[in-house]
Amino acid sequence: MARVRAALFLDFDNVFSALIRQDPDVAIQFAEEPGAWLSRLTTSLTVDGPRRWLILRCYMNPGGWVPHPDPSSGQQRLYYSRFRPSFVNAGFEVIDCPRLTHTKNAADIRMVLDAVDALADQVTYDEFVIASGDSDMTPLLVRLRRADRRTTIVSPADAALAFTSVADRLIVSQELLELVQGEPVESEEDQVVVPSGEPAAEASYDQFRDLVTWRFTAAPGPLNLASLAHDLRRQLGNGVDESNWFGFGGFVRALESLRLPYVKFSNHFVWDDSRHGPPEAPGTTGPAPEPVMRLSAPLGLPRLPREMWPPVYRALADYAASHHFNLTEATRWARDKLAEEGVDVSRSAIAFVTRGTAFGGAPLYRQPAPDADEIAAAFADNVLNRADAAAIALTDDECAQVRAWLGAVDPKA
Repeated sequence: MARVRAALFLDFDNVFSALIRQDPDVAIQFAEEPGAWLSRLTTSLTVDGPRRWLILRCYMNPGGWVPHPDPSSGQQRLYYSRFRPSFVNAGFEVIDCPRLTHTKNAADIRMVLDAVDALADQVTYDEFVIASGDSDMTPLLVRLRRADRRTTIVSPADAALAFTSVADRLIVSQELLELVQGEPVESEEDQVVVPSGEPAAEASYDQFRDLVTWRFTAAPGPLNLASLAHDLRRQLGNGVDESNWFGFGGFVRALESLRLPYVKFSNHFVWDDSRHGPPEAPGTTGPAPEPVMRLSAPLGLPRLPREMWPPVYRALADYAASHHFNLTEATRWARDKLAEEGVDVSRSAIAFVTRGTAFGGAPLYRQPAPDADEIAAAFADNVLNRADAAAIALTDDECAQVRAWLGAVDPKA
C-alpha cells in the first residue's frame, strides 16, 4: 500500500497542558516517549492510508511549565524543557517559541507560517496533522482544504466546532491517550459496515448468532440492549470490539443481520413483537429544554436523557474512589458498569463528561476523589463556561435549566 506523505505540526504547550489536566501519568508518558505514539499514529486513525512522516515539528516554549502533578516530587513546577531531548531523539525538529507576552507565545503563528510554506514545497504533502486545540488555527485548515490537502486535528481539549468541522479527521484525548498507552484505539469513525453484509469472522459470528437467538427466544420480555451487549462481550471476548461487531459497524447492526423473526428495536431495547409489547419509555423527562438543545451541536454535548446523567456521575465517582486513575480505563470501566445496570451510554459520552469534569475543577485523579455531586457540578460548570466562551448567551434562568437537565445543583439556589 502506498504511503501518505504527511507533515505533523505539534503545539506542545497546548497539547501537553490539556492532557495533564485529564490524566497526568499518561500525559508525561506522551512527552517522554513521543517515538512510541508517533509510530502507532503512522498506521492508526488514518484518512487515506498509512503515513510517511516527511515533516515532524514540535513547537515548544523552553521556559514553559505546569504545576507538578506529583506532590511527592519536591518540585512545584514541571518544565517543558525537560522533554525537549525526547522529541529530538524521536526525529522531531524542535522549534523554540519563547513567550512574547505574559500569556502568549508565537507557536501558533510559527505553525501557520511553516504549514503554508510547506504548501509551496516541491514535495506534495498529502496530509497535514495539526496537533493543537487552538481555534486560531481555523483559517489554516480552510487554506489547506482549498489546496485539496487532507487534514487531521489532534485536540485533547474540547475545540470549537468551527475548528474541528473543517478537518477530515479529529483525534480526541481518549484516542490520543490510547495511542500513547499502546491500547487498541476505539474510534467510531473507524467503524465500517461490510458492503456484502457478510460477517468478518465466521466462527465468532456463529457463536454470536447462537447466543443471541437463544436469549431472544427465551426472553420473557424486551431485552435491554446495553445489558445484552455487555453479556455478549463477556462471553465472546475482545473479538467483538476488535472486529467492530464482526464487521457490521455496531452492535445493533450485527443484531439486525441475524434477521430474527418478529424483531423490533427501540433506542434501548430489542423484543419479539409476536410475544412482547413495546417496552415502556425509560423515564418521563420529555425532550430537552431549548437552552440544552442550543448547546448540543456547538459544544458536542451528548444527547442523553435527563435521567441518564446521574448514573454516569455515580459510575465515575465509584471508579475514582476505587482505582488509580487512568482515563481510558475509567471510560471503559464506567461503560461496563452502567451496562450491567441497564444504562446504555457510549464511551465517547463518558469521556466527554470525564474531560469536562477535569476542566471544570474536579479531576477524577484528585485526592480525595470527587463524589458524584462534585463531578456533576464541575461538569455543568465546564459546559456553561464553554458556552460563554463560544458567545452563546444564556440567561440565569436558562443556565439553571441546563444545570437541572445535567443533574447538577445550581450553586445560587
